[in-house]
Amino acid sequence: MGWGDLGAFGEPSKETPNLDQMASEGMLFMDFYTANPLCSPSRAALLTGRLPVRNGFYTTNGHARNAYTPQDIVGGIPDSELLLPELLKKAGYINKIIGKWHLGHRPQFHPLKHGFDEWFGSPNCHFGPYDNKAVPNIPVYRDWEMIGRYYEDFKIDLKTGEANLTQIYLQEALDFISRQQASQQPFFLYWAIDATHAPVYASKHFLGSSQRGLYGDAVREIDDSIGKILKHLQKLGISENTFVFFTSDNGAALISAPKQGGSNGRFLCGKQTTFEGGMREPAIAWWPGHIPAGGVSHQLGNVMDLFTTSLSLAGLQPPSDRQIDGIDLLPAILQGKLIDRPIFYYRGNEMMAVRVGLYKAHYWTWSNSWEEYSKGIDFCPGQNVSGVTTHTQEEHTTLPLLFHLGRDPGEKYPLR
Repeated sequence: MGWGDLGAFGEPSKETPNLDQMASEGMLFMDFYTANPLCSPSRAALLTGRLPVRNGFYTTNGHARNAYTPQDIVGGIPDSELLLPELLKKAGYINKIIGKWHLGHRPQFHPLKHGFDEWFGSPNCHFGPYDNKAVPNIPVYRDWEMIGRYYEDFKIDLKTGEANLTQIYLQEALDFISRQQASQQPFFLYWAIDATHAPVYASKHFLGSSQRGLYGDAVREIDDSIGKILKHLQKLGISENTFVFFTSDNGAALISAPKQGGSNGRFLCGKQTTFEGGMREPAIAWWPGHIPAGGVSHQLGNVMDLFTTSLSLAGLQPPSDRQIDGIDLLPAILQGKLIDRPIFYYRGNEMMAVRVGLYKAHYWTWSNSWEEYSKGIDFCPGQNVSGVTTHTQEEHTTLPLLFHLGRDPGEKYPLR
């Protein structure tokens, strides 16, 4: 999902009333980033508090190539990494992941081996369907048991876009929350749904409901689901004891636009690039009774900060035997403080850019290769900026390309 997909961030159709209300009751982060512009490494960074070049989710066989774990790759999250749910267990938390794991599909990478107590979802995205000969359809798990496969037991109609998965994921979340409230058990819920990832899907009730087509239908269903989760917390009387944070793993995939891709607002390019559209994310913090309503923060934030912030909320310290890149955002959220810190834009093994304050310096520029572009693969459709959205990897380490993101959020006017 992209920065520009929410009404609170300026989407003109205003079709996200629940997320917009969440923002009005909590705090909107205008300068929040992922750690990598692709699914797997950004999720690894969120759960470890560490850059992908530290936690192993980067490529070594191609410069600036993003790493990810489709079902034909045998790697995954290393045992040496400490994930957030493993640490929260020390404070008595019950941990559940719902949806897409994407940190490895072999047994040693299973989420229940890395701190989660429960899982309903898949090790990968809902790609397919496959022929079940050379390549099987992707499995869906409940904890250790495979309970079916996408397109077979969990239907996705590629012609209409109809699928009931978001409703299933919603009910899993509501049931889990109810069980933990009934047993007075502290919990961590990682709700990692993927309806806005191509092939985009929505349930029958939401199909055709958006001015934005099928992608908008999926966004509306996610918005409705989040509204129901927040109302459920309030109904159970635990909203003031529950910190909720909404964000995305990377910018909208413009390669799938306009039918299956979202909006990154005024920002340049999208998923898989280290321009703002690929890495700046919508982000909302919600905690009634603690976060002042209607707050807007310009704190530079990153998904890795959710690791450190969550530990702080649980009264835990981050591990001291390794470098942790995420910071504790609670002073920014609860006291309105601004913490001085940089944002690093990594693509694969290369630090492509750095943001400090309102300035962003590009040390490398690259959208995608001429070979891909000639086949119609375009990460920046309609957004060619001469000398910036390059189709060859251009090095600027001697004299970086510098932008002022306050005056030029679209990265169109280099200062040199």
